[in-house]
Amino acid sequence: MSITWEMRPEDVARIRFAFSPLWELVASLRTLRQPARQSLHLPWIKAVRPRLAGLDLTELLALVPPSGYLADFITPPPDTPLPDFAAELDRVRRTAPERVLDELAHLREAGRADPAVLDRLAADPEAAVARAADALEAYWETCFAEFWPRVYALLERDVLRRSRQLAQGGARELFAGLDPAVTWTGERLLVDRPWCVTGGLHGDGLVLVPTAFHWPSVAVMSAPYQSMLVYPVLGVGTLWEQGPPPAPGALAALIGRSRARILLALAEPATTSALAGRMSLTPGAVSQHLGVLSGGGLAVGMRVGKQVVYRRTLAGDMLAGQA
Repeated sequence: MSITWEMRPEDVARIRFAFSPLWELVASLRTLRQPARQSLHLPWIKAVRPRLAGLDLTELLALVPPSGYLADFITPPPDTPLPDFAAELDRVRRTAPERVLDELAHLREAGRADPAVLDRLAADPEAAVARAADALEAYWETCFAEFWPRVYALLERDVLRRSRQLAQGGARELFAGLDPAVTWTGERLLVDRPWCVTGGLHGDGLVLVPTAFHWPSVAVMSAPYQSMLVYPVLGVGTLWEQGPPPAPGALAALIGRSRARILLALAEPATTSALAGRMSLTPGAVSQHLGVLSGGGLAVGMRVGKQVVYRRTLAGDMLAGQA
């Protein structure tokens, strides 16, 4: 069984990447309910479990059953490459009551959510949206906000890698390495999922969203929303590693420990803010070190949208490789 999307040339031309803090937050609810499924997130689970006592997640957990369909209105496809959590939450708050009722009916048909809770939500869908948004906000502030920079840095590295892959090898190379569940035929995108859907995209392209907390599975969303494919991020096993990679002694002695760590981290392109989070340094300090590395011909910055992304030069690769 699979989802089949017909993709015209204009659809391929409108492939874009985006991050979604709200998607990661919602997916993490399943991680809390089934720790054994994602044991790699145990450091996060252990950190946040004691904080859950002060939260009422009953209705959210009904909207996000342990498996299968979850309510789409709490995970709208990102409408910008990097939406912030507040903007995404505002979109949830504006959900039409009719949309909520329709998705509650899907949840009821799936049979994985508490019927009594679904009845309570359906009795006043407008109030249900407000309560769901409030619960998401409280859960974010209590259990997720402080960890988001670490998750964001991982997702950012993946998007930069995939964007380069798309630019160099086109859609065929991109989809070939995305996930075994995804197959690109040149005209159709096949996604191995436990239900069948066939149709074309509906004129607004395809948004690709990497995920750490829905790992290792793919997820899809389509009409009436923008078509979205959520795929497992690469390198998720490094997410909860403590601290930045150590700097080899000889390289550290040559250019300084912090610069050596940054140079090694630039094995994958990254922004100043992402490097600061990984290195446990201030953005100002990282910017200063990047200036020295760039001045020495070891790194170079390139503008991607509104951000400047740094990567190693050939000389930087050679020096890091020798280290």
